[in-house]
Amino acid sequence: MRKRSLPVNRRLARGLAILHEDQDILVVDKPAGLLTVGTDSDKSRTAYFILTDYVRKGSARSRSRVFVVHRLDRETSGVLVFAKSEEAKLRLQGQWEETEKTYLAVVHGKCKRRAETITTYLAENKAHVVYSTSDPARGKLSHTAYRVLRQTKDFALLEVDLLTGRKNQIRVHLAGIGHPIVGDKKYGKGGQSHTRLALHARTISFQHPSAASGSSFPQKCPATSASWLAA
Repeated sequence: MRKRSLPVNRRLARGLAILHEDQDILVVDKPAGLLTVGTDSDKSRTAYFILTDYVRKGSARSRSRVFVVHRLDRETSGVLVFAKSEEAKLRLQGQWEETEKTYLAVVHGKCKRRAETITTYLAENKAHVVYSTSDPARGKLSHTAYRVLRQTKDFALLEVDLLTGRKNQIRVHLAGIGHPIVGDKKYGKGGQSHTRLALHARTISFQHPSAASGSSFPQKCPATSASWLAA
């Protein structure tokens, strides 16, 4: 049975925009400043809250809901995927290591290398700060690849491929090589006047869960994969 694709670029609350919707998934463009899901210390309106309300169509009695597949940091904008069923969520997460995720980042400084893959073990301390370590017993092996798209005297625009998906990975890795992301108050330069973090999840490409289960999928993408771009 073919999956019905609904109109794209539908604007919801707080600047959240739907890029794609079908019976299995919701792909959205998350603005900077919006949490993916709530935390113990912050239970404000989130992307999860807004999309749950959307699929319930305003009915508090509805049992419809969305399922979190992955997350973006609050200050990171860009493409974010939710599932409409637990089965679709598990199928997407089961192939997550093969899912391609590309970001854009503006960083401080002049990059000596036009392209590089950063590899460290990442760990998190009690203050919830992620850091690099050479000790495999303390952290998880993490890889981040980047290439320079444009370079000025003081800044560089990078295309970043997230090869593993650790918390704050891109921010920690780029700061660790001396090129913190512009506007990063946690891992970057202190006293910055920039209003937001210059990190954007630009594209994501994965096998659609219906293709994985043997059903057809109408998106015109090679190898039954689906790709989405957030402007």
